[in-house]
Amino acid sequence: MAAHRRLDVSEVGDVTVVRFRDRRILDETSIQELGQELFQLIEEYGRKKLLLNFSSVEFLSSAALGKLITLDKKVKAHTGKLKLTNIRAEILEVFHITKLHKLFDIRDDEADALASF
Repeated sequence: MAAHRRLDVSEVGDVTVVRFRDRRILDETSIQELGQELFQLIEEYGRKKLLLNFSSVEFLSSAALGKLITLDKKVKAHTGKLKLTNIRAEILEVFHITKLHKLFDIRDDEADALASF
């Protein structure tokens, strides 16, 4: 796989674990790059099981949420699974306000998320 500017990508068995390098995912340019790198994992590398670990993310803009929704659609279109983990309470609150917690499979920690695939 190619080097990523915005993501740290590793493999745990057949699950692709993605950690974010940016603590604050705010500006349009970085969100676009982030989206391209995430979409590439599915469309070019054929990864079907994605686990996004948000442990380093302190702030997420609404545009970044939009990218996650698009990612979820792409994963499902490729008959894959997407899970999110280690989301800070204040970010998780936004998922609840926007009802996105019903769309995404959100787990408390990485071990729990990995076991759920």
